Amino acid sequence: MNFEQAACIESMYTELPFMERFGAAKKDGFEYVEFWSWVDKDLDAIAEICQETGMKVRAFNGDADYSLVDPTHKKDYLEFLTRSIEAAKKVGAPSLTIHSNALGDLGVVVNHYTELSDTIKICSMYDMLLECAKLAEANDILLNLEPLNIYVDHVGNYLATTQAASEMIGLINSPKLKVLYDVYHMQINEGNLSDNIRKYWDHIGHIHVADTPGRHEPGTGEINYHHIFNLLAELNYTGCIGYELFPKNSTEEAVKAIMSYKKNLLKI
Repeated sequence: MNFEQAACIESMYTELPFMERFGAAKKDGFEYVEFWSWVDKDLDAIAEICQETGMKVRAFNGDADYSLVDPTHKKDYLEFLTRSIEAAKKVGAPSLTIHSNALGDLGVVVNHYTELSDTIKICSMYDMLLECAKLAEANDILLNLEPLNIYVDHVGNYLATTQAASEMIGLINSPKLKVLYDVYHMQINEGNLSDNIRKYWDHIGHIHVADTPGRHEPGTGEINYHHIFNLLAELNYTGCIGYELFPKNSTEEAVKAIMSYKKNLLKI
């Protein structure tokens, strides 16, 4: 199974200063790192540390204070996405993560938009994503639209299911617009992980991994990650798996658990 792995250095390696996390992740065997916001980061310093360590940035959030479901946000959303694309180019990131709603500190949904109908929200998302896809294609960057769990971490988020995200992506039909399938979020929201991965496989551009409950490393909760990783091997997944998780005890223990899955799959 030839997939690459990314450590989310917002939630992992937190015992180290941020800039030291790149080298630590590289030393542990990760090919990429991910993080969340870019506006609070020194992009020049990140580009330099990546060159020094050989680490690469896979993705970060391309949106911030603006929501796809709010039609009044269109101009600002697209302007910020344009800036995010330039930031990605500066650090060599091939992809950005986008969401239906603006997220604040700790991923709290800024506005639930209870005053807007589903019709407005869906039409606004479709309209904006059409323009997002054009930007992505013109700049040769992949945008991954992520449904989030609406019960534990992101109450009030609009996009909550693999089906809704996949159908939207299918309608827009751009090679540069895909679904970010987060196993942790989807276990909480909908379950049926294997069937949904198979059903919407063609639209999945990136995968996030954490166990539930707790959002810790695989093997600490209820998800059968041996089965999930074997399924990805069966489907010939060659993309990247991002570990957006909070180590249960330490990063060191979490890394050992993470790497054991890939080691076992290499024997397949």
